[in-house]
Amino acid sequence: MTTIRFIQHDGREQAVDATDGESVMRAANDHGVPGIVADCGGCMTCATCHVYLPHEWFERLAPPTEDETAMLEAAVDPRPNSRLSCQIIVSADVEGLIVNVPKNQF
Repeated sequence: MTTIRFIQHDGREQAVDATDGESVMRAANDHGVPGIVADCGGCMTCATCHVYLPHEWFERLAPPTEDETAMLEAAVDPRPNSRLSCQIIVSADVEGLIVNVPKNQF
């Protein structure tokens, strides 16, 4: 298990133990994290699992693909540190990952 910390726009924090190999989006949904809507179920067609990563985490992960970057353009308030949580895979390398949940997904 890998611990991921989800921080809501109002500062509330929820730590979850995620299963390695699943997406951060799936971990959020399985643990009832509010704000990760994931309408498409992780197919990268809706941008409702959009999150912000602190700079140090954004730099540690593989960069977003062209498809993810294009989909992020449809997200509400995308920023340079935006990612789709369905595209971040849980592993020991992301132990302690901090994920900031936007105020709105649509």
